[in-house]
Amino acid sequence: MSTVIEQPVEARLVAAAPRMQHIPATLHYDRTDPFAVRMTFPAGATLEGVDVCWTFARELLAAGLTRAEGQGDVRVRPYGYDRTVLEFHAPEGTAIVHVHSSDVRSFLAASGELVPVGHEHLQLDLDHDLAELMRDAC
Repeated sequence: MSTVIEQPVEARLVAAAPRMQHIPATLHYDRTDPFAVRMTFPAGATLEGVDVCWTFARELLAAGLTRAEGQGDVRVRPYGYDRTVLEFHAPEGTAIVHVHSSDVRSFLAASGELVPVGHEHLQLDLDHDLAELMRDAC
């Protein structure tokens, strides 16, 4: 059984680089980091010319489908019919993208099959993680 889900999505860029209206992006979920999702934008779609990856809570993405959520660097909210807005705030500026809510729901359903919501903690190996921290501290 795979431990990673990757789903391409089309993001409509609302704010940031004016040269590109629609950009490809990929949503990632990895059962070894069960509370998080990543959204990656390819180098051609970024001002820096390098791949950009944002990591945020799977719970934030799910909640943002029905109501405005987030207070930090990543904020998510519904917008109109079948659109979800993701705002990415960085010192360099803010990027706002729209994605199809149906794509987000499909991604969340697949991640939920891999690791059901509420069972994320069962994927963690706290003893191993603590040993790694202790090893790095020496």
